[in-house]
Amino acid sequence: MGIFKYDVYRSPNVGIYAKCNDSFVFIPNGFAITKVKNLCEFLKTDHVFTSVANTRLLGVLMVMNNNGILLPRNSLEEEVVHLKKSTGLNVDILDTKHTAIGNLICVNDKGGIMSPLIPSEYVKQVEDVLGIEVIRKKVAGYQQTGAMAKANSHGGIIHPATEEEDVKVMSQVLGVDLEPATINGGSPFVSSGILANNKSMVVGSLTNGPELMMLTKAFKVED
Repeated sequence: MGIFKYDVYRSPNVGIYAKCNDSFVFIPNGFAITKVKNLCEFLKTDHVFTSVANTRLLGVLMVMNNNGILLPRNSLEEEVVHLKKSTGLNVDILDTKHTAIGNLICVNDKGGIMSPLIPSEYVKQVEDVLGIEVIRKKVAGYQQTGAMAKANSHGGIIHPATEEEDVKVMSQVLGVDLEPATINGGSPFVSSGILANNKSMVVGSLTNGPELMMLTKAFKVED
């Protein structure tokens, strides 16, 4: 597993515009094919061009692991059909009033943490589509749970102000050891600057040396 520094749309916020699992990296329509090929090489995946809710903010609007994909209620029907056809995964609409569900839910293949902003009645749907156990919890006092933590099946990082007991609870649910960390030179909104699957990860170009060291430790990256 390696760590690669990269930009998307000349922005270090790679996790806002793209999303990935072990099979695919999801890229906004019209993105330069040369850069798509680089991301596929880094992440060891195929690519799928798509929009979500007719936007290019895929990372903010999608929740996924290797079992399924959740999309917000304002997604277009053709987007849902396209993703089902392209991936063969479970694809479903989370019909909650909050549409930036990627900022509200953190998942891997073992578990998930969902913002309390999303009513408890949606927990079972998320569990069924993604095949995981889910709890509802804030991170470091923030409701944007998905923006504050990022995990794969090896490890993960979380907002540095998260209380130790909360880190323990969330580590247990996700089945990995979460480490407090930042991305892109000090941003605590860690998922905005990371694309990670179980094979590799891409981080924003502003990620500095100490942050790379923490990522190496947290995600158990081997040379």
